[in-house]
Amino acid sequence: MHDMDDPSKCVVRDSIMEPAAAGTAIYPLNRCKTIHLVRHAQGAHNVEGETDHSAYMKPEFFDARITPLGWNQVDRLREHVKQCGLSEKIQLVISSPLLRTMQTAVGVFGGENYTDGESALPLMVENAADSGRPAVSSLNCPPFLAVEACRERMGVHPCDKRRSITEYRTLFPAIDFSQIESDEDVLWVPDVRETFESLAERGMKFIDWLWTREETEIAIVTHSGLLCHTLSMYSKECHPTVRHEVSKYFANCELRSLMLVDRSMLGPDSPCYNYPGNGNIPARLDLPSDVVDKKHLQEEAQERTESV
Repeated sequence: MHDMDDPSKCVVRDSIMEPAAAGTAIYPLNRCKTIHLVRHAQGAHNVEGETDHSAYMKPEFFDARITPLGWNQVDRLREHVKQCGLSEKIQLVISSPLLRTMQTAVGVFGGENYTDGESALPLMVENAADSGRPAVSSLNCPPFLAVEACRERMGVHPCDKRRSITEYRTLFPAIDFSQIESDEDVLWVPDVRETFESLAERGMKFIDWLWTREETEIAIVTHSGLLCHTLSMYSKECHPTVRHEVSKYFANCELRSLMLVDRSMLGPDSPCYNYPGNGNIPARLDLPSDVVDKKHLQEEAQERTESV
């Protein structure tokens, strides 16, 4: 028999009281953000590197651009986010400041083709990095922000070294690079590869930093290494099936949407949609019906006792 006086022990299913399912949770909406994680489209380094790891050492793959197949992946993902309505929800696009991630971010989440005479700067200029692509407008799309913390694993591989911010600004005029302190890449070094532990820690600090942003729907275009190691750390306490779903290797141009929950009180204290009830009406005690019935029965019993 269920303990009917303890509502925490039961839920209503088809009018039958059953034990609550373990593993479910309820959390305030103002303590949550939706993050849409995207790995960049196929880069020139991926073509050789995924079959021959030593190819990542080739100097010609410095700050690798995306391939014609990669642009096809971008176009297909762009169509998907439009069809499912995601493009209307995203309030901010964050990109790693490397050529392949910014090309992917602009191609998927940017505006339509840029036309001469527009009042706003283009997100990407025509034929940027010999891409053969038209210029992309910054109108009717979210703002774009480049963030160094969500770069790929640092060091050794030329494909993971970035260009100067000065050069990037000529290719991507409307992307905001104000978060990046150094014009030149001072984080990448030719002889030391960042450890996986450092990569995961950097990724987790980046996720924590998202709580300093006001936006609640954020797209992040980044790299497979950072995604895999960061999400593996976050999913350690999840059910094995969920952990596999969250932290499995990202395909090129794969989109995965996750709910980020603030359990450390980093986020804002003021809920956007909550309403305190009553408004300006003076508060009074509005007891639930079962409490009122119980109170009424107690009063009747007390009256009978006093009349004896």
